[in-house]
Amino acid sequence: MVFGKKGSKEYSKVSLDDFSDDSSNGGDDFVESGIRTQQELLRKQDEGLDMLSASVERLGQMSMGISEELGHQNNMLEAMETDLDEAGDDLDMVTRKTKEFIKMSGGERNCMVIVALSLIALVLFFLILYV
Repeated sequence: MVFGKKGSKEYSKVSLDDFSDDSSNGGDDFVESGIRTQQELLRKQDEGLDMLSASVERLGQMSMGISEELGHQNNMLEAMETDLDEAGDDLDMVTRKTKEFIKMSGGERNCMVIVALSLIALVLFFLILYV
């Protein structure tokens, strides 16, 4: 090691005898302690990264499962939408045919007479059963 004097440009070599064996061992112990501490920190970081990796892997699997489930439900919704469209078309056709039938049977007036007579027949039927 080389140390300089304050204010001068002359340097002198420091002998190793100036340091005791205890201080050199203490320095080695300090370095070894620092290395052990760093290795421990790296081991803890590795454990943390392993846990994080496992969590990310689980999240990835869960997201794939959710994606598959959403795909199945999307297909079911599309099928249901198609069925509803077909049912709506069928209902429109039945409504159209009912209107044509009412017109062919003489209009709404004749239809109302038929409904009224049907209700009267139903009331008479219940009267006969309960009397």
